[in-house]
Amino acid sequence: MGSTMAANESSLFEAFLNRHDSHSWNRVLDSLLPSIHEVDRAATRIWFAFFPLDLALALKESEDPAQLAEELLLLGKFALKDQIDTSHAFLYGHRYWPEVKKAVAAHASSNKAPSSLNLEAQIKEVATAAAASTEKDLSLLLGITAVGFMSLQQVGAEAFSAAPGKVSLRPNVAAKSPDKVLKARAKGDGQGIFGFLKGEQETYPITFDENESDARFKLIRGQELTTAAAADARHFTERDPRLLGSEGPIPVQCRAAACGTCWVGILAGAEKLADVDRIEGNRIKEFGYINTDDPKPIIRLACRAQAFGAVSLVIPPWNGVFGKYLAAREESKDL
Repeated sequence: MGSTMAANESSLFEAFLNRHDSHSWNRVLDSLLPSIHEVDRAATRIWFAFFPLDLALALKESEDPAQLAEELLLLGKFALKDQIDTSHAFLYGHRYWPEVKKAVAAHASSNKAPSSLNLEAQIKEVATAAAASTEKDLSLLLGITAVGFMSLQQVGAEAFSAAPGKVSLRPNVAAKSPDKVLKARAKGDGQGIFGFLKGEQETYPITFDENESDARFKLIRGQELTTAAAADARHFTERDPRLLGSEGPIPVQCRAAACGTCWVGILAGAEKLADVDRIEGNRIKEFGYINTDDPKPIIRLACRAQAFGAVSLVIPPWNGVFGKYLAAREESKDL
């Protein structure tokens, strides 16, 4: 009886979440972002770009999800249900995932009437509870709590509750303060006292995983990110099977913005990248990665993005070409 009641209550909460499409979620994020700590402001937006609701719904509603995934050229780990605990490891708030996941699950199965039917208000309510249990500032919990709500919406309450709720960080990394992370991101542009002699050969560190001390490569001023990454001769296949036929830590196939394999999220240093050109801007939209006219967006194609300073980025675990499909799908709904 008790488990049936909890399931029904979770179903009610899922029904509430499912009333929110990607447009309403974008409005919620825009409203939440100013209250999210600087350390996770870009990271939260990147996570929502990495795991778009529209794509998840298209696959869920398809009669043959495997066939649709093949048609959309989806490669890598694109199913959120297989990485509920790990997809957000690049967020600082990932440190508090066990408490956040517990608070989200409890909220979903609560038999109490919600204090508000507003999604933003419910996210803040759960984040406040998690902040109290961790004794951390609310701003550090808001981003990861929004991720928790979206994860539950995409995978369902049963799968969400079944995930262990573990943190994927080494103790020394988990112990870093947000200020220390921000300070590390700001480093790297200095060239030393004789830097002026380097001229066009100035080099900068590009970090591709902030949770690993050696996850960086050097870039010569003005190089594309993939060109610089290709000089990193280390073996990265175990990190990502998509790297079998590429060079360096960033998956890449074409180097001409034609495949979409090399998309990355820019955690810090977006202003140190050249503006998106027409080709990159159009292709990002066609791939479905981001729909924006921002000249320096948080999602870039690494084969087109030239860097002029230190950058911290995050590599998504998958790639595909689904922008045109989703646009056509939306048009058909409006007919």
